[in-house]
Amino acid sequence: MDLKKKAFEAAQNSHSPYSMAKVGSALITEDGTLYSGCNIENSSFGGTVCAERVAMWKAVSEGHRSIKKIYVYTDAGWPPCGLCRQVMAEFASPDLEVVIGDKNGKEQIWKFKDLLPLAFTPEHLIKK
Repeated sequence: MDLKKKAFEAAQNSHSPYSMAKVGSALITEDGTLYSGCNIENSSFGGTVCAERVAMWKAVSEGHRSIKKIYVYTDAGWPPCGLCRQVMAEFASPDLEVVIGDKNGKEQIWKFKDLLPLAFTPEHLIKK
């Protein structure tokens, strides 16, 4: 299945009555399993969760611990927020491919290490 298509489809399920911004994300895990998610806003704002984190948490809740590639879709082509980048750092290699797409079909491809240089990763907490 095409990540771009799954991310776009997920965005259609967005609950975004406050920002009106529909965001969808889809990822492939190390074994080729695909997960997607949409942003889910909440009137308390602190309860809001981004599409990227929904997709990652779905994968992790099913036993996956490594992301191979992630696609993020918004009409305007927004990049992942800082919190989503930090969650990616938990499950991504520095070379994870992050694709950002928009409604016009424009795509930007980034390596995770370029989106969050000097990421705080699990390795920082492992005792040596």
